[in-house]
Amino acid sequence: MRTRGFPPPDTDPAGAGALLSVDGLVKQFPGVRALDGVTLSVRPGEVHCLLGQNGAGKSTLIKVLSGAHTPDAGMIRWRGRPVAFPTPLAALRAGLATIYQELDLVDGLTVAENVFLGHERSRFGFSLRTKGNAEAAALLRRLGHPDIAPGRPLGTLPAAGRQIVSMARALSYDARLIVMDEPSAVLDAGEVDTLFRVVRQLTADGVAVVYISHRLDEIRQIGDRVTVLKDGRTVAAGLPARTTTTAELVRLMTGRTVEYAFGERAGPARRRELLRVNGLGRAGEFADVSFTVHSGEIVGLAGLVGSGRTEIVETVYGARRPTTGTVTVDGRRLRPGSVRAAVRAGLGLCPEERKSQGLFGEDPVYRNVSVASLARYATAGFVAPARELAAAARALTDLDVRPGDPRRPVRTLSGGNQQKVVLARWLVRGCRLLVLDEPTRGVDVGARTELYRLIRRLAADGVGVLLVSSEIPEVLGLADRVLVVADGRVVHEAPAADLTEADVLDLVLAERDTSGWQRANQGHSAVVPHDRSEEPT
Repeated sequence: MRTRGFPPPDTDPAGAGALLSVDGLVKQFPGVRALDGVTLSVRPGEVHCLLGQNGAGKSTLIKVLSGAHTPDAGMIRWRGRPVAFPTPLAALRAGLATIYQELDLVDGLTVAENVFLGHERSRFGFSLRTKGNAEAAALLRRLGHPDIAPGRPLGTLPAAGRQIVSMARALSYDARLIVMDEPSAVLDAGEVDTLFRVVRQLTADGVAVVYISHRLDEIRQIGDRVTVLKDGRTVAAGLPARTTTTAELVRLMTGRTVEYAFGERAGPARRRELLRVNGLGRAGEFADVSFTVHSGEIVGLAGLVGSGRTEIVETVYGARRPTTGTVTVDGRRLRPGSVRAAVRAGLGLCPEERKSQGLFGEDPVYRNVSVASLARYATAGFVAPARELAAAARALTDLDVRPGDPRRPVRTLSGGNQQKVVLARWLVRGCRLLVLDEPTRGVDVGARTELYRLIRRLAADGVGVLLVSSEIPEVLGLADRVLVVADGRVVHEAPAADLTEADVLDLVLAERDTSGWQRANQGHSAVVPHDRSEEPT
């Protein structure tokens, strides 16, 4: 496809056969050198995995490749010719598409309208709906999903379906390379298998995929080669994905050997009941949920995406109003559906979707930290900025947020550091009960261990923790007690030490097979998660 201002497709004149090659790429922001001579080479039809800690430069590299940022130095060659994409639309039209972790789709539009968003099928200003639906259906068939109706409202699709629509949108521009940023972050194990099947179909057609994930087991399953970034530099390029050990990848990313240390569980000391949930339910989402959380205890909710975990903890926090049941903190019943009442009682929430639900993107980091505690820094109704800034700075130092400048807009931080900012908010507030919904999503291997230690430290100080994670080993490793959730119900409760990953999967899959889960996700294939315990590490 010809793009105005860019040369036509061509083979690599150097004979290397690269679809995309990057050499010596540099990008400087005020006070930060985000990219410092990055190199990358991607071949047609391969899955090239891009790894690195938060702040390593992955997000900046993606934005440069997609035309959102202009590099300060270096060369980008696309299909053998030097390019400098001035806008994301120019990159798309040239055949380089990016699917971000937070999908840029519109719930109120149909599937077909989202597929052709920005280059609608129309004539003389009139929408050609039949033509658009037919072309969208052809793209969905190519991706192995003829069951997704082009006229279906996008908002009715589960997370896996939305990913497929994003890929169809990329292919509608005749994409030859698709960058996928944490594509599995909101998918359960079966949906990840479906995603991998679609990726393999794309690469079989010659489409290249740059795959970014912090889940190293996924890299080994889907990847062909790996490039590792650290501190804005390429520290390893073109490593074989299936044979490079996890230990070596971690060493390259962090400069040291990192163990997934969950820390020691607290002993069976007498604990005070902080939270009691009794018969909690919300019509159409979950029903008859009861449990307790004690001071110094970590209680985990394990289950598949869509099982009702997030809806349960958001209702406990007051962000959703229950239809039945009660939430009691320190013996006092909370007003249903009131976040203010929950916060005043000592609850804090780190939400699943930090960008849309937990952060004010244009505000500075310190304001995002202090927003739940502004009254502490106010005199006669006016906030004292120096006190506010000092408190935030201490919390950022404690969590090793990078860069550590509290005045930076929070949107300029990497995903993992943004997650730390949300956690810092509640540390400053001094919450007695923390609700952590996917606290390590998008967080690199080094920072995960730091977060695990922090969560353990909070529990040792008497804070109660209610933890939700899609990674079952994380729940089992951190929690003292685990509630297994399936189809909106708690189907099992046991000490974490008495459960294995296979036990949890058996429970949720057995419940799903006898429930309405498949009816609720009608029209989307689901593959039973396989036991990965014997995969190489």
